Parts: sequence; C-alpha cells; structure tokens
Amino acid sequence: MSTSKPVEHLERVVIRFAGDSGDGMQLTGDRFTSETAIFGNDLATLPDFPAEIRAPAGSLPGVSGFQVHFADHDILTPGDQPSVLVAMNPAALKVNVGDLAKGGTIIANTDAFNDRNLQKAGYASNPLDDGSLGDFHVHPVALSSMTVEALKGIEGVTSREAERSKNFFALGLMSWLYHRPTEGTIDFIESKFANRPEIVEANTKAFKAGWNYGETSEDFAVSYEIPPARTAPGTYRQISGNTALTYGLVAASKLSGLPLFLGAYPITPASDVLEQLAALKQFGVRTFQAEDEIAASGAALGAAFGGALGVTTSAGPGIVLKSETVGLAVTLELPLVIVDVQRAGPSTGMPTKPEQADLLMVLFGRNSESPVPVVAASTPSGCFDAAIEAARIAVKYRTPVFLLSDAYLANGSEPWLIPEVGTLPTFDAGFATGPNDGEHFLPYRRDPETLARPWAIPGTPGLEHRIGGLEKEDETGNVSYDPENHDRMVRLRAAKVAGIAADIPELEVDDPEGADTLVLGWGSTYGAIGAAARRVRASGRNVATAHLRHLNPFPRNTGDVVRAYEKVLIPEMNLGQLRMLIRAQYLVDAAGYNKVRGRPFRAAELADAITALVDE
Repeated sequence: MSTSKPVEHLERVVIRFAGDSGDGMQLTGDRFTSETAIFGNDLATLPDFPAEIRAPAGSLPGVSGFQVHFADHDILTPGDQPSVLVAMNPAALKVNVGDLAKGGTIIANTDAFNDRNLQKAGYASNPLDDGSLGDFHVHPVALSSMTVEALKGIEGVTSREAERSKNFFALGLMSWLYHRPTEGTIDFIESKFANRPEIVEANTKAFKAGWNYGETSEDFAVSYEIPPARTAPGTYRQISGNTALTYGLVAASKLSGLPLFLGAYPITPASDVLEQLAALKQFGVRTFQAEDEIAASGAALGAAFGGALGVTTSAGPGIVLKSETVGLAVTLELPLVIVDVQRAGPSTGMPTKPEQADLLMVLFGRNSESPVPVVAASTPSGCFDAAIEAARIAVKYRTPVFLLSDAYLANGSEPWLIPEVGTLPTFDAGFATGPNDGEHFLPYRRDPETLARPWAIPGTPGLEHRIGGLEKEDETGNVSYDPENHDRMVRLRAAKVAGIAADIPELEVDDPEGADTLVLGWGSTYGAIGAAARRVRASGRNVATAHLRHLNPFPRNTGDVVRAYEKVLIPEMNLGQLRMLIRAQYLVDAAGYNKVRGRPFRAAELADAITALVDE
C-alpha cells in the first residue's frame, strides 16, 4: 500500500497503545512491533500489563499499555516519554497522558468518551472538549463506530465481535501513519483466526479500513517515515526476553548433549518459559507442570541426578519456596539452573511490574553457608546468552546457578542477530564412566582445577553411591558429623564457587576519555544507563560505565575497576543491594540511585543523577 499525502522524515518515534485489558493492546503493539522489525528499524518495547486478571472495564487499574520506540539508529531503551498516545477510552488517557511529551499526539477513540466511562476514569468533564489537552495535538477518531460500520454485512459476526476489531482499525491507522508493512499483519490474521473465517474477514477489513481512514481523512495531513537502521550483516528476528531465555535453554541442552528437563509452576512473569518449552518437545525437551513450586524444583533436581539439564523457573514468591531444594542442590553438588524472573514485591506485590530486589535473596536466602553462582541478563536478547552461560557454569562446576531476569526484560522485545551455531560454546557434561580410586568410586573426589565432583548417572555399574541432605564425608560421600570434615566441606564448596571467577570474562569498562566517575549497573538497567551516559557525554562531561553479568562471583578485576574512580554511582531498582555488596567487598564509598516504582528507569532521570555526581 502507498500513500498520496506528503511524507515527513523522522529519526525516531515512541508510540504507546493503551486501553482496557480486553481491547487487544498487547496484540496491537506486538503486531506493530513485528512489522517495524521487518521494516528494519532498531526498536525496544515496554509492554505494561494490569496486575488484575480482569479488572472492571473502563477502570484505571484495568488499563493495559504497550510502548514501542523505533528509530533509524541504535537505541537502548523503549523511550522515556511517548510522542504518540493511542487511547481507547478515558481511563487509558487518564493513566498515560502524564507521560506524554509536551507537543505530543493523542489519538482518542471518541466513542468511548461517554458519561459513564468518564465518570469511571474520574473526569468531571470530557478532556477532549474542555481544553485540558491544549499542550497536545489531539485527533478524535470514532474507532468503535467506524469499525462496526466497516464490518456490516459480514455473516456470522456479531455487533460485539465487530466492535472488538477496533484494535485492528487502530493498527491499520498507525500502520498508514508510520509506513509500516501490511502484508505480515494480514498473514497473521489469517493464521491466528484460521478456524473462524468470518473473524479473519472482519479483522482484515477493520485493518484495511483503518489504513484507508488515514489516507482519506483530512484530520491526518501528513504521514511519517523512519528509515531502517544500519545494522551488522546477518539474519535478525524480533525476540522477547522470555523467548530468548527459552531458546537459550534449548541451545544449552544441545551444546552440552544433555536432555532438557523443566520443572515449573505457573507464575507471572515466568509462565511464558514453561509454555514455550512445552511446545519444543521435538528438541528433546521434557516439561513438568508441578502442583507447587517445591515439587517443581525437586523434580528438576531429580532430573539432574538422573543426568539431565535440570531447570526450574519462577519469580520472587516462588523462589522463596524453592530455597530448601537449592540448598539440597548445593550439598549434593549437582547442576541445576534456577531462573528468577523478578517482579515487584514483597509477597505477591505487583505481579506484572519489574524490580531488581531479589539479588540478596538469591545470594544469601538459604540456611548455612551455601554459596551459589549468579548470572544476570541485561537485555531481552541477552537472555539467550545468559541462559547458556548459567547452564555452562552449572554443568562444569556441578552447582546450582541462579539466572536473573525481570518482568521488563521478559516481556520487552528488540531485534536479535541470530548467532551462527558454530560460534556457540560447547561444554561436555563429562559423566563419570568408571572407578576413580583403584576399583572403588569416590563420589566426592574433586577435579583439581574446578573442584567439581564426578557426575555419576544412577544405574552405572560400579558407580553406586548415596546422596542426601546430610553432610558428606570428603571424597567418600558417606554421612559425617566430624567437625573438621564439616569445616573442610564448607570451605571446599565456597572455594569451588569463588574459583569460577577465573573462568569468566573480566569486567569491561566503557571510558572513552578518562573519566573520574563510574556508573556501575547490573540486569535490566543496562539500556537506561547506556542512554543516560550518551546524554551526559553529549553535554561535554566525561563518565565511564560498566555492567555486571556475573554477580557471584564478581569478575576478578571488579575491585580494580571500582577503585580506579573517584566516584561510583550504582543505579538499581531496589534500595541498594549491589551497592551494599560493592561497599562491603571492596571498601569503596559507592553512591546509589534507587527507585522501586515497578517501572524501568528513564534515561533522562539517570542522566540528571550522573550529571549531579560528575559536577560535585
């Protein structure tokens, strides 16, 4: 499809779709994102789900949003402020208008701005008429009624079903406005609703009607074009953090030669991993939806004992329940990957909102001395590599490993350069095949380099051994209450984890001009820190950045890095957990920038905090 209206060229746009959770905003945003990825723009997304399963229609808690930032250049975040807001009802406008940039565009579904919906949203008067939106360019569009009118005469489609297609009308309008491809969306509609041809026809007609409305309406005088971004050569696809993590676990299974077993209990925002892995049985994946979190982790550890790559996934509240099993894995010294897709707490907190507040829990949330390696993903696509790294460490060092993601990474998406399989690291499980002490097998005799014990598959002749939660005698694995043996085993397990520092990359620092201030981060703050540093450097100030992927043990040069700067700032979506660790371990007077709002940091606010510290 082409347009006959004037075209303006832009470098970037941030669009937010918002409406009731039943308005299809996530589907609309995801389709717009997919077409943007196909077009070749760089992009980053921020889906924002309501925590309630089905909040009352038109209510503020029920608003669902999807923000997409796309550009003709490399971008790092889903954008601080939307430049365009598509509001399907008054509640969507009320919740989101405060984030809209001054001079931004509002496309409002006028059909939903009736007295009842205005009252639900807390409006005393209609904001589309009372002048309160004077700072914005407002386009009133009767999305619902125009959709229903466009779908008249389609046999088998009720008026309610016709009205529900308004999200595709909005998608068509936005696709026209920003020159998005249309063929992929039409193919998607035909595939998704293939069992109901009348719905295929309705959604296709609604989508085309929205596109045609943009082309013919006098209210939209111009359309906009954002050229594709320059990217490294290769094959790309749009990917979310949970999907990348899923593929990373499957890749780890193939790279290690181990069958993948996932034991999980559904919990937001980690459920996607269970659902997606369950659909990949052709890769030798076994999934077990357990009756609770304890059973899920116990099954995964049992699978590891049996010679599989054992994985269990959850979020903060479920990780609490898995702690005893993780402690058992520490003393059994078996590989187990525990995925924590963090969300706001405490308790059930805000289930659909991101946070970084589980770091201290995964480090210390077990009884006794029970050190566990911790790996953290920093971008949605980076969840793929983080999953492989967590599995590699678990298998090589015979230890449980925590893999940290969060709701922002899990649900957000970006372009992913699909790697060449030959470039991925292979790691052999190295199962024990025979006795290691003459004619005898000592299940806790350690590799002198890694301190890992042998991994003996049950049923292997001559390798029979006992396991359990009681303390093991060094080498033999027999139950032991000897004080000196217990002290030795505690120190050996700690030394094994600490020794991993020699097997991971050193901390890389981005310091182009010799700054005296370092911004140190971990996890999903990566994009905001990078974007903020660009702003600070553009203002003529020098600042260095570094981002931790391994949080236990830290990279071996971490102390040298943080001591090399006069000032260190650590932004976190918690009250200072990494800051506490850095200060304690390296005696560096690090400062923190800490907010726990259930939202990612904005680049602008971080840039202000960095500037203030640089200028001190």
